[in-house]
Amino acid sequence: MKDVLAFIMAGGRGERLMPLTHDRTKPAVPFGGIYRLIDLPLSNCINSGLYKIIVLPQYKSQSLTDHLDAGWNIFNLKLGHFMKIVPPQQRTSGDWYGGTADSIRQNLYLIDQVKPKHIMILSGDHIYKMDYRRFLGYHLDKTADLTISLTELGSELAQEVGVAGVDEDYRIYGFQEKPKENPATIPGNPDRILASMGIYLFRTDTLIDALKENEGDDFGKHIIPFLISTARVYAYNFQRENAIEDYVYDIKEDGERRLLLEQRIRDSSYWRDVGTLDAYWNANMDLTGIDPSFNLYGRNWPIQTYQIPAPPAKFIFSNERPEGFRVGKALDSIVAPGSIISGIVRNSVISYYVMIGSWATVEESVIMDDVIVGRHCKIKKAIIDKHNQIPPHTEIGYNPKEDGKRFTLTPRGIVVVPKGYFSMG
Repeated sequence: MKDVLAFIMAGGRGERLMPLTHDRTKPAVPFGGIYRLIDLPLSNCINSGLYKIIVLPQYKSQSLTDHLDAGWNIFNLKLGHFMKIVPPQQRTSGDWYGGTADSIRQNLYLIDQVKPKHIMILSGDHIYKMDYRRFLGYHLDKTADLTISLTELGSELAQEVGVAGVDEDYRIYGFQEKPKENPATIPGNPDRILASMGIYLFRTDTLIDALKENEGDDFGKHIIPFLISTARVYAYNFQRENAIEDYVYDIKEDGERRLLLEQRIRDSSYWRDVGTLDAYWNANMDLTGIDPSFNLYGRNWPIQTYQIPAPPAKFIFSNERPEGFRVGKALDSIVAPGSIISGIVRNSVISYYVMIGSWATVEESVIMDDVIVGRHCKIKKAIIDKHNQIPPHTEIGYNPKEDGKRFTLTPRGIVVVPKGYFSMG
């Protein structure tokens, strides 16, 4: 991987994630209790031995920059390793980044400084584990000018995604953007399609020439269709080719440890684009449960992040007078350090320094940092952003009509409470 330079696109406005992106760029949105979305592709880089990384932020990037400075200062320049944060500098014009391709075009001087043989383009806001070494090996085996990672989906979802048409050798001959009928399907499997994941691996010369010959600002809309007719462009079937050598253990009833090989296989093919609030909620819910769809506990493929120096989570049990019996417990949930649980939490993701008051219930919800849930509150299927102090006896997620008057309500019925809506005063 020493000849690969990775660019991570981190400038997304994330309008469909409002209000979570009101004050932060999409890759900086919290995820899984202690992470930010950008931690996933960055961890994939480190776990794959890819140590030359350039992050390209633009929209409201301060919290992203603070997070990267605090948690990702792990690179050794003496070994040629680095992570550079490069906001738009108007070096080539008076414009900001006009799109994914334009952000690379404005930073060609950085490529010239590093002189890599290959350029990898990654999104900063997807949930997945991917071994980029396998991706590079496939790219080299095909002697490709460009290799695109694609995920298998049912053909009924074609009108929601970009679909690649491939031949028997998986060379891409065409690309359809959200086709309403007759989508290109996988050879030999008319019920499955290959949808773009926004992950590209270019031969450096191919990328530079394409950016100079085609003035388009976007890879998916302009550069890739241009190259399909002029270069060797191949599809990497993410489900078929990707494999993570990770290990997750479970404890049998007799105390014996067993290796969860089935979990390891499933993790390797998991990919989510959290472009909407419902997709974001779903991805967080995928972390909960006895056998989660996406597992954070693998030993060989750790997800790196900045760890806040917080005390361990605490769970309250008391039968003292005059308050009477109360119990704090979390079932099928993730609870971050610093949290104090006096109520009942089920199937939820709880971030740093959250307090769930006595006799309160939180179900199927995502609660971000520094939130106090008052006593006797009832919260269900909600996303609560940071810095909220929810008054006692408040109900959220039980009356859609009333919730819709105050908060964002998603098509699935998830209630989203913005940062600081309930004053911490």
